[in-house]
Amino acid sequence: MTTLVLIPARIGSTRLPRKALADIAGRPMVVHVAERAREADVGRVAVATDDDAIAAAVRDAGFEAVMTSPDHPSGSDRIFEALRHLDPEGRVETIVNLQGDLPTIDPASVHSVLAPFEDGDCDIATLGVEIVDAHEKGDPNVVKIVGTPILDTRLRALYFTRATAPWGEGPLYHHVGIYAYRRASLGRFVALGASPLEKREKLEQLRALEARMRIDVEIVETVPLGVDAPEHLERARAILEVRS
Repeated sequence: MTTLVLIPARIGSTRLPRKALADIAGRPMVVHVAERAREADVGRVAVATDDDAIAAAVRDAGFEAVMTSPDHPSGSDRIFEALRHLDPEGRVETIVNLQGDLPTIDPASVHSVLAPFEDGDCDIATLGVEIVDAHEKGDPNVVKIVGTPILDTRLRALYFTRATAPWGEGPLYHHVGIYAYRRASLGRFVALGASPLEKREKLEQLRALEARMRIDVEIVETVPLGVDAPEHLERARAILEVRS
């Protein structure tokens, strides 16, 4: 499949203003994410942004950037606009939506998110990690996957929730917010608009499940550090400054 990795990066951020441009080991955070995507070697990489400074930083680092509307309600809407700019002929078959605040993501995880497309009935693919920290099981900031196993390392998603679920003995899985879409599935997803459960749980992926789209989850070993607050940025700096 022809794959395009799109990294949505907006300039606005409530908890950490201008975080896409935050310096980590001498480079903006969004550039680190683009580097991880390039190391995954799954296809063309581009950043979709609403800000000239982000676009300039990305291009200065040797990556592709595309300007998009500042009014998009979600990263999915932003990457859909970027896809139409970058591939108007419709040649790209698969789109990876890689959040611009995951500077420490393992490139192998970017590669793994495409594995569920081995099954032609899968509309959307994403990642999960088994929860080993007891605190995370009850943390509403940790999104849990409720799914049925279909392979040793794969679930078919039935629901996503901030609650502790499912009940009873057995593993719980932490959802990792990186997605892969078949082109037609992305178009259908953004056309649906926000769903009732999406609004209630504040989880965009529930829109797809409510519309009976199939989401398969590949289980990987590590959860990337999402940078949402100053303390997360300091942790990312500590990790990546050691590597550089």
